[in-house]
Amino acid sequence: MTRKTILNDTHRALGAKMVDFGGWDMPIHYGSQIEEHHQVRRDAGMFDVSHMTVVDLRGAGVRPFLRQLLANSVEKLHKPGKALYTCMLDAQGGVIDDLIVYYQSEAWFRLVVNAATRDKDLAWITAQAAPFGVEVVERPELSMIAVQGPTARERVIGLLAADDAARVGKLGKFSAAGLAGTRFGDLFVARTGYTGEDGYEIVVPEAHAVSLWNALLEAGVKPAGLGARDTLRLEAGMNLYGQDMDETVTPYEAALGWTVALDEGRAFNGREVLERQQRDGVPRQMIGLVMDEKGVLRHGQKVLTAHGEGEILSGTFSPTLGKAIAFARVPAGDLAGGVRVDIRGREVPVRVVKFPFVRDGVAL
Repeated sequence: MTRKTILNDTHRALGAKMVDFGGWDMPIHYGSQIEEHHQVRRDAGMFDVSHMTVVDLRGAGVRPFLRQLLANSVEKLHKPGKALYTCMLDAQGGVIDDLIVYYQSEAWFRLVVNAATRDKDLAWITAQAAPFGVEVVERPELSMIAVQGPTARERVIGLLAADDAARVGKLGKFSAAGLAGTRFGDLFVARTGYTGEDGYEIVVPEAHAVSLWNALLEAGVKPAGLGARDTLRLEAGMNLYGQDMDETVTPYEAALGWTVALDEGRAFNGREVLERQQRDGVPRQMIGLVMDEKGVLRHGQKVLTAHGEGEILSGTFSPTLGKAIAFARVPAGDLAGGVRVDIRGREVPVRVVKFPFVRDGVAL
């Protein structure tokens, strides 16, 4: 059965076009995906991301457990609220999911994992946690609203009491603060996002989610759907689980080597495979593409290089650049000989570029 967030009726009242996304009834847009994209790049937009899964890990063994579970190192986390982006791997180094982990205390870490992978993630985390005596608690009573864009932070801060506004205003990137007893209940405000813009992801009690959404509307933040979220994240060079990576791909093959910490003495799932790939190289590489000709790059299109064939992973028309952009996975090797994409039988030349394509509203 399709699941709904507490904001479902609110989206419909705003004229949203709803679609199935990973078993959830979610807004794809509220009239114009491109206008919503530009709204986030130029001002502030908000997304209902309550389908994401919040998981609290509690117990004395949480840190040792996360040292084994995650490819990145939780030894980087010692200040309450500090966050880390990482992948959770299987024994073969394949990506089970990508997630953010927040340090709350030595006996409490918080994870936010993807909606479409909820069931397998919870099963994997729970099984892995058992030997460490860690309690795994899903938090379905919490909703999440992402407010993103160059004016997003000031719009959110303007809704808070002075002390809370001061705390949130001082947050560095990839940090979070818990706010108790606000007019929207107890909030968890993180300076994170999935758009390449500044802003916050706000975890709010489900009972207060509609009032927070409406307050943001009144503050001038406009709603944006999953369509704009996808074009924004691709411009920002951010992977989408299930499309750009999955269990058949290691972080090094997904251009996520920067999330791997091979710190001495830490045995984490998949480490041996990653050490071998770091030493010997990977068979495939993920690259960024820009097409200067008219047209759109789409998932599944064949990519031709001097070393063999690959395929488009995520592809879209970039509203910010006015051109088609894509991630592709191709055989490892020098691409100086040029890259082409097969579009309905026609081989179209494309440029290989470093991503992100756009950051903080600026084409890179």
